[in-house]
Parts: sequence; structure tokens; C-alpha cells
Amino acid sequence: MFREREVSLKAMPARRAAAAAAATARAAAIGNAAATTTATANLLPRRVSRSPAEEEPASGSSAERALRLLAVLAHEGRALSLAELGVRLGLPKATAHRLCSQLLDSGHLARDVDERCYTVGPTLRHLALDTLNHGLLRGLRHEVLAALVMQVGETCNFTTLDGARVLYLDRVEAQWPLRLTLDVGSHVPLHCTASGKLFLAHMPAAERDALIGELSLTRMTRQTISSAKALRAACEAIAHDGHSSDQEEFIAGLIAVAVPVRDAQGQVRAAIALHAPTARMSLAQAQLQLPALRAAAQRMGRLL
Repeated sequence: MFREREVSLKAMPARRAAAAAAATARAAAIGNAAATTTATANLLPRRVSRSPAEEEPASGSSAERALRLLAVLAHEGRALSLAELGVRLGLPKATAHRLCSQLLDSGHLARDVDERCYTVGPTLRHLALDTLNHGLLRGLRHEVLAALVMQVGETCNFTTLDGARVLYLDRVEAQWPLRLTLDVGSHVPLHCTASGKLFLAHMPAAERDALIGELSLTRMTRQTISSAKALRAACEAIAHDGHSSDQEEFIAGLIAVAVPVRDAQGQVRAAIALHAPTARMSLAQAQLQLPALRAAAQRMGRLL
């Protein structure tokens, strides 16, 4: 029994060594695991804390989509439904609806006659006008108009279509005591002005017929075209002739002729018109100035 105890006592250092070795192994394993975890963590992307000013604005992508929507609508040249806009932009219907609602509130979009469709709004048209009239190009266009007035001796203007009215972009008055003054930014009707009938004549037939059906054909003078049928016939003649006229239809005693201003793609974007009182110039005399107006319109087209 003494020998057995002696053997046990002799074996104790060995058992302690084994236990110590096991503990050391466990500690090494834990250390290795911790090191592996740290190394793995170092390979993962770290989230850097940013201030609100450094974060990408939440409205950035929304603003881009809104601009794309306005560009599509302006390029199309007609009202588009919510479904059409969603398809053109590749957007979910809910997103397209939210964008349209925001743009309606700001005036960049407007409801069309068909309330399911959207068209450009007054804010966007004013932005286009300000852009068109900005800087060097505005001065160059004004010079074209001023040179034309010097050549023909009567007041000339530069106009564009603004919804269902004509908008005066620029105007140069002739140096005569008897003249009509209309400020830049003024609007005049479509159905009784040379520029207005010109814009109607160059619309797609379906769009023109729909617009004429919605116009209030107010009789301004005894010569005003006040029936939709007569206005459609006048537009067909204008499209054939390439110019338009106003024979005292807007203001008694005032005549006008107008020609289209086309962009590089051949689209009618504006018009140049000559105005004169009948006391100084007849309509036939005004029509003799059409070559000069067409030459000015060609120069103006390069400045759009």
C-alpha cells in the first residue's frame, strides 16, 4: 500500500504538467480565435460616421428623376398620362405619381384637359423663357429683329407658343408716331393673330383640332374668325402657303404677317411677325416683305 501511494505521489507532477499543457493549448486556441476574428473584422468595410451635411441628400435621386420627367414631357410636345411617364422613365407607378404630385404643387406640371394626363406648367414655361432670353443669345436675337425693322420699316416681333396663347419674347418698334406697343412677356390669342394661327397650322392635325375645340373664339373685330370650321380651313391654307396673316382680325386698323422660326431639327419653335397700321401699309404690301422675314427667321433659327 505504501508503494501504491508512492507511485501516486510520483505521478502527480506528470498529471499537473499534462493539465498545464492542456490549459496552455486552450489559451492558445482562444488567442488564435481572437486573432482570426480581429483579422476578419479588419477585412470588413467599416461604416464611417458622417455628419448630416456629409450624407448624400435624400432628394438627390428624386431631383434627377424629376428633371428626367420634365425633359421627357417637354421633348414629347404633348400631354402624357401617368402610365406613359412611368414606362418612359422606368419608374414604378407610385414613384411617378409622387413626382407628378410634387411638380404639380410647384407649378412645373399642369393637368391637361384630360385630367389623367400631365403637361408642362407655368413655372417650367417661365424657366424656359428666362433661359431663352438669357445672355449673349438674347442680344444676338434682338439684333436680328432690329436689323429686320430697319429693312422693312415697320414693327417686328419674336413670339412663341405658350399653352393656348402667343407669348411675346422680343419686339422692336418702328420709329413712327402711330404704332401699337405690346411689352415683352405679353400674351395674345391664337385664333386672331398671325403668329397664333401660324402655330396652330404647324401642330399635328389631331392636336390642333383638339385645341381649337377648347378655344374661346372671341370676336375681337368684325374680321375675327369665330368658327372652328373656318379656323381649321385657315390653318390648312397657312400650312400650304408657309406664312400667316392677320387682316384686322385682332385690332381694327392693324395688319400683320408671320413666318415660322425652325430649330435644327426643322421643328417650328417660334415666329417672326411684322405689324403695321393700315394707314401706312396694306396687307398686300406687308406680304411683299415675306422674303426679308424668312431670311431673318433663318438667322434666328440658328440662335435657338
